[in-house]
Amino acid sequence: MTVTDVGEFGLIDRVTARLAQGQSCLLGPGDDGAVVAAPDRRVVASTDVLVEGRHFRRDWSAARDVGHRAAAANLADIAAMGATPTALLVALCMPAELDPAWAEELADGLGAEAALVGASVVGGDMSASPTLTIAVTALGDLAGRPPVVRSGAGPGDVVALAGRTGWAAAGYTVLSRGFRTPRLLVEAFRRPEVPYAAGPAAAAAGATAMIDVSDGLLADLGHVAAASGVAIDLRQEAFEVPRQMRDAAAALGVDPYTWILAGGDDHALAATFPPDAALPDGWRPVGRVAAGAGVTVDGAGYDGPRGWDHFRRTAE
Repeated sequence: MTVTDVGEFGLIDRVTARLAQGQSCLLGPGDDGAVVAAPDRRVVASTDVLVEGRHFRRDWSAARDVGHRAAAANLADIAAMGATPTALLVALCMPAELDPAWAEELADGLGAEAALVGASVVGGDMSASPTLTIAVTALGDLAGRPPVVRSGAGPGDVVALAGRTGWAAAGYTVLSRGFRTPRLLVEAFRRPEVPYAAGPAAAAAGATAMIDVSDGLLADLGHVAAASGVAIDLRQEAFEVPRQMRDAAAALGVDPYTWILAGGDDHALAATFPPDAALPDGWRPVGRVAAGAGVTVDGAGYDGPRGWDHFRRTAE
């Protein structure tokens, strides 16, 4: 069976039947638009796209895994603004010969990841396309707080990290070399573990700037440094290399700090806090903000790659 056999509206019915709706959803799929509660009277919005062959491969990840990844990439952006995610809108463009079960399992992953934060998949669109593409828009609620933007860091601030970095990049390297183990690293690429609650917690604790680490810690902190007009220096010793990652790096001939400092897709959160602020649970200090420009490691420029570039690298 293919999506052509089922038809657009038949597939929509099959997919939406699998999606539970949370409390923030006042009107879900079925009309021309969804209605989502906005208690704060402001809505945080973000969008992201996953393209087969560039962001995922079906021989590397099951449809449910891709659903988790697609949702996580967007939900993490909402958390990085200090907000709580409330809803996802999903557009799915797919080849006509795709098995409809793949789309159903994708919906299962999207819904399961959204449920981790109490959000819902409230609607979207479908279309035929020669390239399998998933576009997701996320919405979130600030709960009365100002958004935490990239431009608020100041000299003297502490740079802190919530979540892990390097795991997904290590899994990507393992898969790209034709292996399927260590499984812990491969699963980290397939399904990121995002510290969603750390975003609102950082906002409540007075974070001055924050960002989702999707393209690599050095690259993403570079955005914070540029937006804030400051320099950021990281301490390499603040980043522990887990045994599984160290062993895989040795076997593959890779410097593990390349994964940790420049690898994306873990969706950790990086933030800056005033020097006297108490870091919330789950946050650890990894560097300092100073006057100047750019991002350094232990006071020096980093010679290795700095992160993902969507126009130069593919999921090969």
